Amino acid sequence: MNIGQASKASGVTAKMIRYYDEIDLVRPASRTGSNYREYDDRQINELRFIKRARSLGFSMEEITQLLSLWRDRARPSRDVKAIADRHVADLDARIAEMQAMADTLRHLSHCCAGDDRPDCPILADLTEGAEPSEPARRRLSFNHQS
Repeated sequence: MNIGQASKASGVTAKMIRYYDEIDLVRPASRTGSNYREYDDRQINELRFIKRARSLGFSMEEITQLLSLWRDRARPSRDVKAIADRHVADLDARIAEMQAMADTLRHLSHCCAGDDRPDCPILADLTEGAEPSEPARRRLSFNHQS
């Protein structure tokens, strides 16, 4: 099948298929006499694999490793599990970081009067360039109440 058909069958855009081919992530497509790429079922499955791995947030390096393991029928599953476990740990850390950001912004927003006065703890915090320390948080809370 041609690249358009491969795109429809796999859910991966033709542009991304070309990119994956360029970086040797997928096995090279065979070429027709007029030099068009031709994809078989194996390549479509690889493209679906990549699409699913990307949707789970795996990096291109991790996807390369996972594809290599997937292609190797003699691989130990512990190698696959190790990649997945590292990825979960990374996701958990990013979630915790994002939760901390949301908590800080929630606190700053709560401390902002949101009225016609120019004082704004949100802008003050952005000016400081760091998360407010505990005393600064208490000061912001106090300013909000007055």
